[in-house]
This record gives sequence, structure tokens and C-alpha cells, in this order.
Amino acid sequence: MGGSQFEQKKSEQWREYDRQMKLLESGKKGGEIDAEKIPKMVRERCQELSIARHRMYGEAVCEFLNQQVIRGHKVLARSSGGFIEKTLYFFAEEFPQVMRREWRLHILCWLFFLIPLFGMWISVHYDLDWVRSILGSHGMENMDSMYGKSENANLSMRDEAGANFMMFGFYVYNNIGIDFQIIAGGILAGVGSLFILLMNGLGIGGAMAYVIEYGDPVKFFSFVSGHAPYELTGMVVAGMAGMRIGLGLLNPGRMSRGRALLESGKKGLPLVYGAFFLTFIAACVEGFWSAHYFAPWVKYTVGFVGWALLIVYFGFVGRGKREA
Repeated sequence: MGGSQFEQKKSEQWREYDRQMKLLESGKKGGEIDAEKIPKMVRERCQELSIARHRMYGEAVCEFLNQQVIRGHKVLARSSGGFIEKTLYFFAEEFPQVMRREWRLHILCWLFFLIPLFGMWISVHYDLDWVRSILGSHGMENMDSMYGKSENANLSMRDEAGANFMMFGFYVYNNIGIDFQIIAGGILAGVGSLFILLMNGLGIGGAMAYVIEYGDPVKFFSFVSGHAPYELTGMVVAGMAGMRIGLGLLNPGRMSRGRALLESGKKGLPLVYGAFFLTFIAACVEGFWSAHYFAPWVKYTVGFVGWALLIVYFGFVGRGKREA
């Protein structure tokens, strides 16, 4: 096939390609653009450029096809949007879609957290030694000082200037540190993540059980109700990210374990971002809302609304959109 025959055979395809490129370069959106065929069209131009050079169809044809390949590359490699656009896309579509796709891990991580939590709650009615072994004498003293029945048990340190912001910084440092530990525990085939979730369930359950039995439950629950939805969910999402890493190591398939770790890390990255974001929200609420003197029913309402928002968000947001 000569150069002129090659041009005649491909001319219709080149015209359609040029039309699609002009639409994309102009930034237009609509039904005229066949987005799914664009990568294939660019690959075809690359093939044609290689053939034209190999068969020496002439400088004009080769230069024309080279420019078409450059156009296609610019379109495909173009940034999908700025930071704000990507962030909105992540929270409006990608994060809830990933949570629904990983629903099995979601249930597993909640079970490893809630079973020990409620187990400690039940155990305090039969034997306080279980709670003592988890909290220790220092932990029980802290519970008495903050949530005890005494009038002196309060959160008066929040009355100091700048205390709210100081506590916000502490909660960010502490809670995100816990999330990091849970995620890093995934390196141990996921067992580390589940173990840290279990220990946190025991610790929180022990503290809750001790206050219910020997302290002032209203002080405790009115304080934790506002930030608990985001803090506990963030912890569980971190566990999901760790498990995703662990499962990649357990079942690498045809990949090396190093490559499997990298790929599972990419899959778990949206969960890591989501866990840190939820923990950050929890720190904001805990630092600037939880310790303020509002009526208990107001704080309980804020807590219930938080749980409802998370259920709606993970259950319905991003449905009907292309899978992230």
C-alpha cells in the first residue's frame, strides 16, 4: 500500500478524530463526545504513525500523524481538575462508593470493635476485675475525676483561655496517631489492625462500663455523644484500610508480595483519607463542642444526628454515578 492509498483509507477516521479532538480541546461537554472511544482512537493514531515511519510514507504524513498523537496525548494526560474539584469528587462519589464496595470489611471491623466493647459493659455487672485489668488504678482515677458523682468532677480546665484549641490539637495528635497504628497493623496480614481495634473496644467499653456503674453516666454520654459517630467510624475505616493492605499480602495472586502491597495500598488509600477526615471532624467537635455546658438532650440530639448523617452518606451518596 502506497502513501496516497494509506491516506485515502484512513481519511474518514482522521476527520472523525479531528472533530473529537476539537470538541475536547474547546472544553465542550455533551453527547457529541464519545469519551469511551477516545483512548482507542489515540492508540490507532500511534499505530498509524509507526507504520508510516516504517514504510517511509513521507515527511508530510508522518508529521501530520505525529501532531495528531501529540493532541491525543495532551487530551488524555490533562489534569482532571484542581484540588477543590478533586476533593469534592472524592467526598461526593469515591469515598462512599469505596465504603459500599468494602462492606464485608466494614462489618468485620465493627464486630471486632463492638463485641469487646459490649463484653466489657456486661462484665462489670459480674466482676469488676475485668474493668480494673483494662483501666488500671490510674485510668479509674481519671474516670472518677472527669465523670464521677462528686460535684468536683468536671471539665473545668476548658474554662481556661485557649483550652479548647489546645484540646483540639491534642485530640488530632492522639486520635490520628491511633488511626496510623491501626492502618500500619495491616502489614501483619491484617491481624494487627483487628487486634488494635479489639483493644480499643476493650478500653472504651471498660471506661463506659466503669462510669455507668460507679460514676455519672449523664456527664459521660453528654460529653462523648457529639464526637463519637465520627471518631468511632474513623477508627473502623482505618481498620478497613489496614485489612485491605493485609488481604493484599495474604492473597498476592500472580504478583510479588511487594507489588501486591503496593496495589493493595492504592486500593486502601481512599479509606485512609476518609479515616483521617472523620477523625479530624471528631477532633473539631470534641475540642470545640463536647465540653461546653449545654443541656444533655441537646448533646444527645447532635450525636443522633451525626449517626444519621453518616448512615445516609455511606448508604446513598454517590449512587447512580460511575464507580470511582
